[in-house]
Amino acid sequence: MSRTNISIILFLIALLKLVICVPIESKVRESQCGYESCNPSKDGYINIHLVPHSHDDVGWLKTVDQYYYGARNEIYKAGVQFIYDTVLDSLLRKKNRRFIAVETAFFWKWWTEQEEDVREDVRNLVNTGQLEFISGGWSMNDEGVTNYQSIIDQMTWGLRILNDTFGECGVPKTGWQIDPFGHSNEMASIFARLGFDGVFLGRIDFQDKFQRLEDKSMEMVWRGSESLGGVSDIYTGVLYDHYGSPPGLCFDVLCEDDAIIDDLDSPNYNVEQKAITFLIDYVNMAVPSYATTNLLVPMGNDFNYQNAEMWYKNMDRLMKYINSRTFNDTKYNVIYSTPSCYINTVYKDTGGILNSPLKTDDFFPYGTDEYSYWTGYFTSRPTLKRFERIGNNFLQVCKQLSATTNAFFDITENLNNLREAMGMMQHHDAVTGTEKEAVAFDYSKILHSAIADCEEVTRQALSELTQEGTDSFHTCLLTNVSQCVHSENMDRLVVTVYNPLSKLVTKYVRFPVADGLFVVKDPSGIEITPQLIPIAKHVRNIPGRDSIALQELVFAASDIPPLGFKSFFIEKFEGGDKVLPAQVSACYSNSKHVGVEIDIETGLISGISANGITLELNQTFFYYNGANGFHGNSWRPSGAYVFRPAYENSTSNITDRVNYTVYTGPVVMEIQQEFNDWIGQTIRIYENENFVEFDWVVGPISLEFEGGKEVVTKFSTNLVTSSTFYTDSNGRELMKRIKDFRPTWNLATNETISSNYFPVTSHIVVRDVEKNIEMGILTDRAQGGTSLRDGELELMVHRNAITDDGFGVDEALIELAFGEGLVARGSHYIVVAPITGANDNVHTAATLERELAEQKLLDSWVFLTRPEELTFEEYQRQHSMQFQGLTTTLPRNVHILTLEPWRDDSFLLRLEHIFAKEEHPILSQPAVIDIKDLFSTFTITSIRETTLGANQWLEDNQRLKFQSFLNPNDGESLNIDVSDFIITLNPMEIRTFVVNIINRHF
Repeated sequence: MSRTNISIILFLIALLKLVICVPIESKVRESQCGYESCNPSKDGYINIHLVPHSHDDVGWLKTVDQYYYGARNEIYKAGVQFIYDTVLDSLLRKKNRRFIAVETAFFWKWWTEQEEDVREDVRNLVNTGQLEFISGGWSMNDEGVTNYQSIIDQMTWGLRILNDTFGECGVPKTGWQIDPFGHSNEMASIFARLGFDGVFLGRIDFQDKFQRLEDKSMEMVWRGSESLGGVSDIYTGVLYDHYGSPPGLCFDVLCEDDAIIDDLDSPNYNVEQKAITFLIDYVNMAVPSYATTNLLVPMGNDFNYQNAEMWYKNMDRLMKYINSRTFNDTKYNVIYSTPSCYINTVYKDTGGILNSPLKTDDFFPYGTDEYSYWTGYFTSRPTLKRFERIGNNFLQVCKQLSATTNAFFDITENLNNLREAMGMMQHHDAVTGTEKEAVAFDYSKILHSAIADCEEVTRQALSELTQEGTDSFHTCLLTNVSQCVHSENMDRLVVTVYNPLSKLVTKYVRFPVADGLFVVKDPSGIEITPQLIPIAKHVRNIPGRDSIALQELVFAASDIPPLGFKSFFIEKFEGGDKVLPAQVSACYSNSKHVGVEIDIETGLISGISANGITLELNQTFFYYNGANGFHGNSWRPSGAYVFRPAYENSTSNITDRVNYTVYTGPVVMEIQQEFNDWIGQTIRIYENENFVEFDWVVGPISLEFEGGKEVVTKFSTNLVTSSTFYTDSNGRELMKRIKDFRPTWNLATNETISSNYFPVTSHIVVRDVEKNIEMGILTDRAQGGTSLRDGELELMVHRNAITDDGFGVDEALIELAFGEGLVARGSHYIVVAPITGANDNVHTAATLERELAEQKLLDSWVFLTRPEELTFEEYQRQHSMQFQGLTTTLPRNVHILTLEPWRDDSFLLRLEHIFAKEEHPILSQPAVIDIKDLFSTFTITSIRETTLGANQWLEDNQRLKFQSFLNPNDGESLNIDVSDFIITLNPMEIRTFVVNIINRHF
């Protein structure tokens, strides 16, 4: 056989590998999953869809492992492994029974322990629709404090495992977000682009719910994205009475309700009373608020079905009794069902048209009563929130380096461990900070271990690309306290800066050093001007810091290539002035693009100039005293979930005067402020940047006030903003907020502070339209934020609560570290710029905020190497000091969201348009990219588009497309064609592809 024929055969084999569903070689029953497997509804009946389910938190009161194995039952009696064991047995008893599985993390842990005969039974149940996977993410993610990239990743990983294991029948059709504490537009958009037919919600604001019950609008079409239009529309249903079973119908080992007894000879016969109470007090009350005569009734609760037959036997008896009778001329049809089966029935009965307004806003904030707004969790456990963001940053770096080298094929599990740890962190009792302290420690431990595992991947990848030893590349996760064992007391150091973005970036590198002067050289041997900055007192005093360093070395690593790196050689210099120490300066700090003014008397900021605008700006810290219990006639303290000030409309100012020092130099200018013995701040202006960084350190928060303290930073201006501000939706489109206002109902509130707090995942904005000025604040983690007064932005940075708020965690929010209250350190990035520009080249606020948010979400990662006794010239000859993963930079409005190894010689590639519709006259236009020869280490041979979760070919996904009667769907507007590797992206669009590759070379 000729080499040509062999090449053709190998190419055809590669194409055949480009499949998503993995064949399953087992003797399972013929697939009958999907809507044809649903138990039928009946015309002329009220159809009651019983949905057996167990809500299994991936950590909360117990750790993930404790919940799975059933350990520490004195805390909570729960063992998830027993749920799957007993549900399997019960489903095998009767074919009409159904059960939904939601959290793939728990299911997968159980599945990997099973023998093949058990797996065979499960495959049969999945193939016949008795066991249905709903949502399918690694966990049921929060929607307020999660970033869209991490949401997509955790959904993708869970969906991939289901797809690999069960093929087409493992593809979920519906979202099941029954426990998150509020719901975001971006999550609705994600579910729509995952190809889901609908989503069910369990928690919406109590006033919103009362209005919907009255208006008969508990079902709606929700538009998740203004930019994407009808593509992001999705059917949305709100559960009638949360996600627990109706009163009197809980039949679990955790329940206290009487079992159903249908034996007429029994003195405890109660089926009639149970049925009539259920129909009159629940079903008949609920049905009028929904679109049809179908009602979804959840049958389960937290960690239920540990003895599944207790549930099913009782439901069987209830079903048999009701279905055999007519009640006051009304016929009821009770069936085992699933959320997707219910949606399909509603679609058939309505023709896909719902008689309710199109929803375009979100479900934040969430209040359970007039005194309980769940806005504290937007900030709770701020260091865990930051660690999660760091984990996402490194996961993308790890994926990209895996794809551009052979590292993934040698240590696959190392990458998977970080995928799964990050999936766990998205859970609505993980990154939210609403877990017990011991569980938060466990989350951090798991994530830290997974990052260490993925460091092995990056070491191997960088070793291939640089010809350096695999044990040479280190990261310093403790630079948040200016501590790094690899940089302190070093004589020479190689700093490799990896850029995970799709365009050139400049990274201002800083790390602690003990003493000495240094020379810094780029890969070409050109000396770069560095600067030494004294480490601020409030940083040196952070509890637990173990470092001799008193200063930080700072330099600009310029033009780091896209998906590539540059290495910088640093050597201690004996004599001379090769490094410039910072100089104490006057009270006005300025660079080429931005400046800040300091009030000489107070030491506080009094103004800012940036991008051609000069603005009065005052910034300082305040705190609210948290309510400790009773306030007026109500009992509700601040806690892990709830933010409730003890006194309305009042804050306590930390101080009116600060001690400060201004340092200047060629790289960065710093204003180091000391507010008191537990709050400090460093304001930084980097040369050539057009934002101002506010690096704050807060803590330990004292326990002197019995309700706790909620610490906020306020930025006050003279802008006229008409009580309006904007917050991002999971890092994507901005949502318009108006103080004391909700778009879909008339808000009545006594909690005028906490009810106006919203989640800020990446940035918060105010605009003065008359002056054409916008001020935006970008965050390095999720926080709660608001604008309570015109021209003012407020962000909560840290909090403690001395009393539990009574919503289940049963523990006060008192974080300790090193025997003291926890200290949190973070950054805010302030952008002041025109709202619109006089021409297309003007840096508008939207362009600056979008690009800065992208750069801070996926920051350049710094690897440190302690070289042998080599001069720069010797090191340069022996190592590659520069690498570019892309052959060209992408347009400003396009970003590679995902590049990761997928299967065999295929990669998963996601491209996103980072601008929203009408944000910029040029950058908000469609973008066109040719990906054929885009990557430098491999060649793409074929490409096929999938849904957002990469578990279905896009052309195979046929969604049930609902429309609003009052606001018809404006149609599918996105182009799905891929011609000759040319891809078009519309504003806010994310497109996902499986690509086959050949010709790996580095």
